[in-house]
Order: sequence, then structure tokens, then C-alpha cells
Amino acid sequence: MSNSTPKSLTCPSEIYASLLQRSLKHNDPFAGKLIHARIIKSGLHLGVFLMNNLINIYAKTGFLKEAHQVFDEMPIKNSSSWNTVLSAYAKQGHINAARRVFEEMPEPDAVTWTAMIVGYNQMSHFDIAIQKFLEMISFKVLPTQYTMTNILASCAAVKALDIGRKVHSFVVKLGLGTYITVANSLLNMYTKSGDQVTAKIVFDRMRLKSTSSWNAMISLHIQSGRFDLALAQFELMTERDIVSWNSMISGYNQHGFDVEALNMFTKMLKGSLLKPDKYTLASVLSACANLEDLTLGKQIHGHIIRTAFDTSGPVGNALISMYSKSGGIETCQKILERKETSNLNMIAFTALLDGYIKLGDINPARKVFDSLRDRDVVVWTAMIVGYVQNGFNDDAIELFRSMVREGPEPNSYTMAAMLSVSSSLASLGHGKQIHTQAIRSGQASSVSVSNALINMYAKAGSIIGARHVFNSIHMNRDTVSWTSMIIALAQHGIGGEAIKLFEHMLALNIKPDHITYVGVLSACTHMGLVEQGRSYYKLMKDLHGIEPTPSHYACMIDLFGRAGMLQEAQDFIENMPLEPDVIAWGSLLASCKVHKNVELAKVAAERLLLIEPDNSGAYSALANVYSACAKWEDAARIRKSMKDRQVKKEQGFSWVQIRNEVHVFGAEDGLHPQREAIYMMMEKIWKEIKKMGFIPETEAVLHDLDEEVKEQILRHHSEKLAIAFGLMNTPENTTLRIMKNLRVCNDCHTAIKFISKLVGREIVVRDATRFHHFQGGSCSCRNYW
Repeated sequence: MSNSTPKSLTCPSEIYASLLQRSLKHNDPFAGKLIHARIIKSGLHLGVFLMNNLINIYAKTGFLKEAHQVFDEMPIKNSSSWNTVLSAYAKQGHINAARRVFEEMPEPDAVTWTAMIVGYNQMSHFDIAIQKFLEMISFKVLPTQYTMTNILASCAAVKALDIGRKVHSFVVKLGLGTYITVANSLLNMYTKSGDQVTAKIVFDRMRLKSTSSWNAMISLHIQSGRFDLALAQFELMTERDIVSWNSMISGYNQHGFDVEALNMFTKMLKGSLLKPDKYTLASVLSACANLEDLTLGKQIHGHIIRTAFDTSGPVGNALISMYSKSGGIETCQKILERKETSNLNMIAFTALLDGYIKLGDINPARKVFDSLRDRDVVVWTAMIVGYVQNGFNDDAIELFRSMVREGPEPNSYTMAAMLSVSSSLASLGHGKQIHTQAIRSGQASSVSVSNALINMYAKAGSIIGARHVFNSIHMNRDTVSWTSMIIALAQHGIGGEAIKLFEHMLALNIKPDHITYVGVLSACTHMGLVEQGRSYYKLMKDLHGIEPTPSHYACMIDLFGRAGMLQEAQDFIENMPLEPDVIAWGSLLASCKVHKNVELAKVAAERLLLIEPDNSGAYSALANVYSACAKWEDAARIRKSMKDRQVKKEQGFSWVQIRNEVHVFGAEDGLHPQREAIYMMMEKIWKEIKKMGFIPETEAVLHDLDEEVKEQILRHHSEKLAIAFGLMNTPENTTLRIMKNLRVCNDCHTAIKFISKLVGREIVVRDATRFHHFQGGSCSCRNYW
């Protein structure tokens, strides 16, 4: 550093002060230390003015300890001495040290109070900053323009509109509104607090407007969705900065106007000398991702490479999202391998995950997950959800356990995802464990978790558990809560209660959605309430304006079909405004099987096979209809046709979970380790229930066989074997839960009623369509299923 000093400075203190300012300008604290030593040798270290300059250079170059030491050694201190030290602590995040200095200061002035407000703002302690301002006013210290800009920023951050209005009154009273920085802060506060009317008044009354003033108004209009006004304001600007362009581009992008966002970006490149910054590029890449415009996205990536733009932050994440959503997952992999970006955020990771899922390969996503340095709860949850959506339930469970051991605390979305795993597996034990964790972490009160709990308990066969959760959230239910409970009751054969709950929902003016109506129509279907079902179908369209979906049509066809109104079911299908799908014809075919209507079954099966030629259910159902009507040759012909076309019949199987282990059974199962004991138990049960009056429904065996052979086949149906095994391996007086992939047959349904009475236990069977609660010799479905 040069030793030359300005000739006009003759006083040694002024010379040293000038040298200190020069060292500060060059950010050279070591030169400052040399000057400090010269000051001490010259005996000038007692002067307040020079020591304040010295404190300032130490503080601003990061030597807080030295700054405070100089401060402590000063025999005389003025307000500038105190404020310099306090401000240094506050601005560098040492708010506790700043507070100690503040408390020791004899007479804090406006600068002191403002420095504390700035410090709290930087720590995001906006409420404390506001409290400090109110204390300042109570001590009758007049705020300055700098106080006002900072306290208005505090109010804007927490949307404290009432306090902001009081600050506005002080601005008017003290005549500080003429400062453009204060006016802009007022404008920003009203904009972020949602008071658009006052914000516009402030803007219109401003005599001088800066670019920031115009930007604030553009943001205001974008927030309220008035892009016409935002664009008009933008066009009126005589001078625009990068924030002006970014406000328009990101505003369009965030509100789904991606084409407009890209057009605005093009306009910026052609009509402005400004260069895009990281926020511009992140927004336009996001627009490309939403539009799946890989070509334009690649062009923008090329610009990023040519300008050597930093891709470690939002731009890198936006690149990953764009390529993932636009079919460029291979390029994503190359970017990650070259480490062009790091620290993927949640949006980028979930986009990457979706990209791999579309390719049917989730393993690379797991590798990316494992490589991430900072994995927050959202990233963990995204990975778990990815496993769940792809049916990798075991992987989801294992990852969740790792999260509990070493990751962040699961949030409500994590819990809901894990509960969906329990629902898929119908694992009540696992679901109860998640429920316990949700209670401990306070997540059980979340509506999304509560709704997932209702669904889990219902699908795991515990309608009591579902009811308990539903009742516990009586003050916090949404449409999904009501819908989940209505569907649960309908599936468990408690249709009357489902309908009462739906009526109660309507009485509370809670609007049902299309899924709610699927639930209540299903309840009517399972109870045979045809006219009530018709009424709800009409209500859905006329009162709530919900257009029927294929699910609603299927419910109505099922409603008519189960009630034996097969012609009406066919007429309903023929009059549907859209082409009947597999579910519609399949529903009619199932009803034809129950009511043994061969001719209509042929029509339904033919129409179904036109849509889905390899549908094994259609062949099986038609063959079974022929068999039920003793048309053995026709049944054999259908089965031969099925064999010739190499259509594989879906095999029926049942399973039961005991001590966290799932045991699966097929008909005539010969693979289970306890096979002999199971068969002996089933034979014993068979004899006992026959003594009680059970008559095997051998007509359910749709083959031309001897009665004795038919009875043996019936005795070894998969659900009966699962029940025998369950009775052997579970404590007495406990509920036995069995799952089956197909509809339970008539013989099994009757037999299980007798078995429940024989053993004195509740047996819950979930088949392909609903739950059956067998207890004391009866079933919750009341033999209507």
C-alpha cells in the first residue's frame, strides 16, 4: 500500500484515518494492523475518532475479536463506537453478542435500534424484529428512513399487515414517505401481505418511481392472476432490469403459461442488453420441462455451456427436471456423471425419479438417491413413493426403516405413503406400527395421515379401526375423510351405515366428489337398493354437476345386474354416451353368471373379447355360465378355445399373514410344509359343519364329475385351506383375516358361515370385490354379493 497521503491532510489523526479508509477500500486488514501499531507508537490511540475508524476496519474485514478489543480499551466511547461494534455483530449473525452490547449501551439511539432490527431480520427472526421496533417506539426514539425500510421488510416477511399499517402511519407522521426506498418498502409490504388496493394507492401517489416500484406492481398483478395488468405495467416501464423480466417469465411459468414464458424470454434476448441470470434460466427450463420441449431445452443448455454458467444450484436442478420430463433421461445421467450439478433439490429428484419410472427402471434413481449429500424428508419420501407406485413394497419398507434409523423425521406424506403399503399388503400389524409412529411424531393429527389410516384399517379388514380414526378427526374432516369412510363401510357390507353417513355429509353441506359417489353407489349395489341408487346417480349429475365416469357406469350396471334386472343393465350399457369398456361388459357378464342367463352372457363375453381378446375372465365366466346350466359341451368348447388361443386362466389363491409371515395357498395345495396337518384339520372341520347342517354346493364345481370328487375339490378350495391353517396357528377368540384374489364361491361362503359358528371366532375374508365378516353363523353381506 502506498505511503503517500493527500497534501490537504495535515493533522496526524486525519492522515491515519485516511490510510485506514484506504486499507478498508482495498480490503487489506493487515495494512490496517500496521497502521494500528503506528497509531499506538504515535500516542494517538486515545482519540475517539481514530479508534472508531479502527473498530470499523476490523469489524468490516471479519476481525470481530480485534474490533471488540479496541472497543474495550477505549477510555472514552461515543454512540458511534457502540453502534459500530453492535452493528458488526448483528450483520455477521452474532445476534446474542449484539444483544449484550445493546443492553450495556448507556443510551441506544435510532442507529442502535435499527442495527438490532437488521440483525434479527438477517436471522429470519422477524417477529422479534417487530417487537424490537415496538420497544423503540415505546422508548420514544424516532425511527429513521433506514429503520422504516427494515421494519417494513419484517412485516412483509410474516405478512403482519396490522403492524405494517401502523408503521405506515409513522412514515406519514414523520414525513418519510418522500424517500423512494421507504415508499418501495411500503409497496412491497402491502403487496406481500395481500392488500392490493392500498399497494396501488401507494404506487399511484409516489412522485418518483424506481424500477423496484414498477417491479413490485408487476409482482402484485401476477400474484392476483391479472397477467393483462402485469403486462400493461411492464410495457409502460421506460427502464427494465433483470428482475422485471424475471417477474414476467417466472410468473407465466409458475401459473402454467409456459408458452408465454418462453415468448417473453425470446423478447428479452432480442430487445434487451441484459443477460439471463440463474432465475431466468431456471424458469425457462421449467417451462421447457412442462411443455416437454426437448429441442428448445437443449438449445438453452447449449447457451449455458457456451457461457460457462454455474450449474451447481437452481439451474442444474432445472436442467435435470427438463431432461427427465422431456424424455432425455440418458442426458440426465451424463450430467450427473460429469457432476455438472450437485445437491439435487426435491423437484429435480422427483422429476428424475419419474423419468426412470417411465423407463421401468427404478434402480438408477436409487443410485442417485444414495449419492445425494443432503437428503431432506421430501427426497426420502419421493424415493419411498417411487417404490410404492412401482409395487416394490418390501423396498419401500426397508427404506422407511433406514429413514427412521438415520434420516430425517418422516412427515405426514411419508406416513401416508407407508400406510398405502400396509393397505396394499392388507397388513394390519404393519399398519398399526406406522399408526403408533405417527402418534409419537404428532403426524396422526394430519388429515392426509388420518385419511390414509382409515383406508389402511379398512383394507386390512378392521372396520372398527377405520371407524375409530374417522371419529377421532370429527373436527378436521375433509371430503376425502368422508369418502374413505363411506367406501370402507360399503366394502365391509355395512351399506346402510354408508348411506346414512353420505346423507349426514350432505346435511353438513360438504360437497361430495366423484369418488364419494362411487362409494355410495357401491353401497346401494351391495344392498340391492336399486331405486336409491338411481336417485343418487341423478343427484350426482343434477345437483352436484358431476359427469359420470366409467366407474359410475360400472356401479349402475352392477346395481341392475345383481338385482337380476339384466335387460335394464344391457339397456343402460347400450345408452351410455361413451364406448363401454371391459369393466362394464365384465360386470354384466358376472351378473349373467349369477342369474344363469346364457344368451346375454354370450353377448357380454363377445363384446368384452372384442376389446380385450386375451381376457381370461371372459372365457372362464362364459364357460361357468354354460356349466351352471349343465351345458357341458358348450363349456368344454369355450375352455378348448381358451387353450387353443393360449389364454391363461387367472389362478385363484388365498393368503393369511401370521407373525409377519405371509402364507399363500392354492386349490388342492400340496406345497405347504404343514400340508398333512392342514388337510386333516379341514377334513375334521368338514365333518363337524356337515353335522351342523351344512350341505356342500357341489353344483359350484362347474365340471361333469362324480359328487364325491366334487366334494373333495370343494373341501380343498384355497380359502378353506387358509382358514384351516389360520385356526391351527392363531390364538383362540382372535379375529382371523384371510385374503383372496378372486370372488369367493357360494360353497365357501356358506361353509365359512358354519365354520365361524363352530369355532366361535370372527373370520374376515377379503375377496376381489369386498369384505365378508363371518361371525356366529352369518355374514355381513347378508348373502348378497
